[in-house]
Amino acid sequence: MVVVGAPIAQATITCGQVVSGLAPCLTYLQSGGAVPVTCCDRVKGLVVLAQNTADKQTTCNCLKSTAASIQFNAENAESLPGKCGVNLPYKISTSTNCNIIKF
Repeated sequence: MVVVGAPIAQATITCGQVVSGLAPCLTYLQSGGAVPVTCCDRVKGLVVLAQNTADKQTTCNCLKSTAASIQFNAENAESLPGKCGVNLPYKISTSTNCNIIKF
């Protein structure tokens, strides 16, 4: 008997990519003000990179842990995707359940 199953998706994006992608956004995430163009360019790039469930969950978990360690302002973090004109299937928040994100 041969059992054929769907391959398990593995994330191709890394937390290092997510964290470095957010570097130009840190001032906004912590203090507010204007969102730098380079920040939005990087956010859009992360969205493009995360094209499957595993990548989206990895990105979410990295954003969640980074938000906790760097202490983002919750309102600034939630508003960032909209200010950059991107749609995320989750909030950037320390309370987001990243495991429920599906592609």
